[in-house]
Amino acid sequence: MKRIGIVIKAQEEAIDKAGELEAWLKTKGIDVLTRQNVPAPITSKEGLVENIPKAPSDLSCIVVLGGDGTFLSAIRWVQDTGVPVLGVNMGDFGFLTETSADRLFVIMEDIINDEFTIEERILLSAQVLRDGKKTACQDVLNDVVVNKEALARIVHIHTYIDNDYLATFKADGLIVATPTGSTAYSLSAGGPIIYPSLKTIMLTPICSFTLTNRPLILPDTATINIKIDEPDSNVFLTFDGQVGLDITYQDSIIVQKAHHTIRMIRPPGLSYYDVLKAKLGWGRR
Repeated sequence: MKRIGIVIKAQEEAIDKAGELEAWLKTKGIDVLTRQNVPAPITSKEGLVENIPKAPSDLSCIVVLGGDGTFLSAIRWVQDTGVPVLGVNMGDFGFLTETSADRLFVIMEDIINDEFTIEERILLSAQVLRDGKKTACQDVLNDVVVNKEALARIVHIHTYIDNDYLATFKADGLIVATPTGSTAYSLSAGGPIIYPSLKTIMLTPICSFTLTNRPLILPDTATINIKIDEPDSNVFLTFDGQVGLDITYQDSIIVQKAHHTIRMIRPPGLSYYDVLKAKLGWGRR
């Protein structure tokens, strides 16, 4: 490994750990590129959402020091470069940042010695069309969420799958999630946990007015088209909880599997079931 990227949460503990890691890597002759994560405003200017500059493709891997929010921000930086990513948890909770900080240097030694596995995760590509013109386009690792803003009424969300009408969800919102995102907002809304390497897309209504509207698992070949009613207002669309924009009845939201995947580094000796048990407290008395 010749060059490793480090994405750092703006937090004292993460910054200190990044300094230790950078010094340690340099003693092994490895060049380091550091990038401090500065969260972008959730609402974009002029209703447009743009991608941040792409990470250099010559990085051997990227180490993310922070929580799941920092990890998702790093994914927006990685984009389609194919650079593998390791998440190191510097917070209280994290499904994406699986590695604990006290194991960081042991895991990095394994990575340098090429003793690790790669797990590919699908992403969703979401675009917003108005009058046939693209006003936003983002790739997400977790989810695309249509949600009412504070004090808004129930939203009527017309949903089509591969041009076939599915339903009009009368709800607080709708989540379109990947298997990776099944343990994020979708889980809080009553969605199932899906093994992250599966090739599926999930629809999860948020507080549906109709109790028979349940989460639905679709094949990853599906194309989802979402529109809202003309009377509905104060509706917001977010991409991985990182950026978003206001939408109206004039907008069509198209969601489908992205053309590229994200390559996540799986530390040796840690299974996905270990992560579930640790994060969700399963098996405790």
